[in-house]
Amino acid sequence: MTPFISNLIKRGCITVNSHDNIAVAVHSLVKHSIGAVVVTDTKNYVCGIVSERDIIKHLSINVEIEETAIEKVMTAEVITVEKDVTSAELMDLMTQNRIRHIPITNEGKLTGIVSIGDVVKRLLEKHENESELMKQFINS
Repeated sequence: MTPFISNLIKRGCITVNSHDNIAVAVHSLVKHSIGAVVVTDTKNYVCGIVSERDIIKHLSINVEIEETAIEKVMTAEVITVEKDVTSAELMDLMTQNRIRHIPITNEGKLTGIVSIGDVVKRLLEKHENESELMKQFINS
């Protein structure tokens, strides 16, 4: 496991239950200033993911958020990664699938989440480090 993934796992992940209503998801998104929450079962297995986009789509059709269960709006076919994934692999997955959040799992159980912002930040850090090493090499 890379230090990048290790730090993401240590940070934790905000979750909701599939039987919670959309208002619970909205409250979690706002309270934690995040763009998606992972939907888990009682054993912490990933059941789905709810993003801001999912909620907006629902609101364009139906404004009832107190009575609508999350399972009605969540994305049930979730792309997940194991903890040995690289930042380059994450970027490829996110780009190919046009997604901004990927849950990190260990044998199917949720251990963390990675956002596109996390990946971009990590890739920029890697390029800056490589650039600095090149400058040091050239100047030595």
